[in-house]
Amino acid sequence: MQHVKGKVLKGHRVASGQSGDPRFPEGTLALQKPIFEKLGFPLNKYHQGTINVSIVPHTYEVVQPIRTFRGIKWHPATATEDFSFFNCQIRLEGSNKYTNALVYRPHPDTKPEHFQNPSVLEILAPFIDGIEYGITVDLQLPAKQIALFNRRTS
Repeated sequence: MQHVKGKVLKGHRVASGQSGDPRFPEGTLALQKPIFEKLGFPLNKYHQGTINVSIVPHTYEVVQPIRTFRGIKWHPATATEDFSFFNCQIRLEGSNKYTNALVYRPHPDTKPEHFQNPSVLEILAPFIDGIEYGITVDLQLPAKQIALFNRRTS
């Protein structure tokens, strides 16, 4: 297991439905979760939004996701997308409790909009009391699933 510290950032807010985008009033996750559940990958225990974590100066590379879904048509007005998921644990700085979570990764090559910086991980987790923009978190990520690179030294 590899550890990396990161900072919680404000994202595009479309996953949660807080962006004001009239195409996704309940959020993109509300439309995607039932599809993943039908495919045998339920996400109902996770909060209806993602936690965007900047791991600068690190970037990451996909090694072996726990699940990848290709050609997901989750909205009539969007193209199909590919998604991968990775195990993760998240802990708020100052806490000793890790929460089981997932890295949620819409593949950039199939994603039509709302792109992420390559140093940002989108995390799906149960609701975590005390999480807010700007706080530091510690992530545990399996090296067999995601490889981390320090941009300053690579």
